[in-house]
Amino acid sequence: MSKFDFSPMPDANGYFGEYGGQLIPPELKTVMDEINTAYEEIRQKPEFQQELADLFADYVGRPSPIFYARRLSEQLGGARIFLKREDLNHTGAHKINHCLGEALLAKYMGKTKVIAETGAGQHGVALATACALVGIPCEIHMGQVDIEKEHPNVVKMKILGCTLVPVTRGTATLKDAVDSAFEEYLKDPKNFIYAIGSVVGPHPFPKMVRDFQSIIGTEARQQFQQREGKLPEYVTACVGGGSNAIGMFTAFLDDENVNLVGVEPAGYGLDTDKHSATMSLGKPGEIHGMKCYVLEQEDGTPMPVHSIASGLDYPGVGPQHSYLKDLGRVQYDTATDDECLNAFMTLSRVEGIIPALESSHAVAWAIRTAPTLDKDQCILVNLSGRGDKDADYVAQKLGL
Repeated sequence: MSKFDFSPMPDANGYFGEYGGQLIPPELKTVMDEINTAYEEIRQKPEFQQELADLFADYVGRPSPIFYARRLSEQLGGARIFLKREDLNHTGAHKINHCLGEALLAKYMGKTKVIAETGAGQHGVALATACALVGIPCEIHMGQVDIEKEHPNVVKMKILGCTLVPVTRGTATLKDAVDSAFEEYLKDPKNFIYAIGSVVGPHPFPKMVRDFQSIIGTEARQQFQQREGKLPEYVTACVGGGSNAIGMFTAFLDDENVNLVGVEPAGYGLDTDKHSATMSLGKPGEIHGMKCYVLEQEDGTPMPVHSIASGLDYPGVGPQHSYLKDLGRVQYDTATDDECLNAFMTLSRVEGIIPALESSHAVAWAIRTAPTLDKDQCILVNLSGRGDKDADYVAQKLGL
């Protein structure tokens, strides 16, 4: 029996402990409650579960495999490193898991347009893909800075038929894209649906996205036991909003001997203002309709944040992550931009796997930690996405 009590999470009002909720205008609360009701209805339907399972198997290519990074492990010494290969999913990342669920929900509710934000473009590509599959219009808001960094994903979204809206306000990155998309959604919340790209925002999105992403950990736990005859001593994933991490961690929450580690962007360093280390340096606050840990300026507004990985530069974090931090069940650590780049190149050249810059934060933690552990211990890394989208940017950055 676990010393932690994880049920129910969230409660009926969408709170994980003191975090989460619906910090939104009353008229929007009605719409969110309708989405929650529709989600609870649809998830109980065997035909929906079967359709989603079939799409996961035949469209996404699940289950994604677990790969033993033998050469990397031998070079580092210490613990053996394993990778959960979400980068092998259709569209190249974990995002397709919840995008299929959200697109099917939008169709079930009779919505006329799906609106979303994207940072690195993985959520945008996955949602544009899912919307093309179910036949519903899709509009993606993306910061101009990220558009320039993530050109391959921008092209894919346009090919898939979505309307791409460049966002030039503020820092022109993920937080500003969220603001822009939310404003568009508010124009007609009755007919539009905002398909949030992570376990953030007002209830029910942190719950809903977690549920769709939990297949990662469910598969990984079973696969690892079958392969190694035990559970890994450490499970790690990168954390921005936190969807791939919650997707991986959920299945392991009751396994007290499994250490769960979320890795945030330290950017240029925690002693600078160029980072996105929300859990490490933030404090409880409010952002985008929820209570969670937030990086704030002195006036209480969200801090302009930085990460080399466009999908992680967000000043908030999922409310369940905030709760798990306070509970002490998950440890939150960081990796700098330099460590991330080193991990990106190391995994590419030692194992022939080019990881997303987001995922490279978790790989960096594993590279740093493995030599400090015994050889009979194992680290399971959620390799949340592939690095095709980052290849040109990294090559330019490193002068390759």
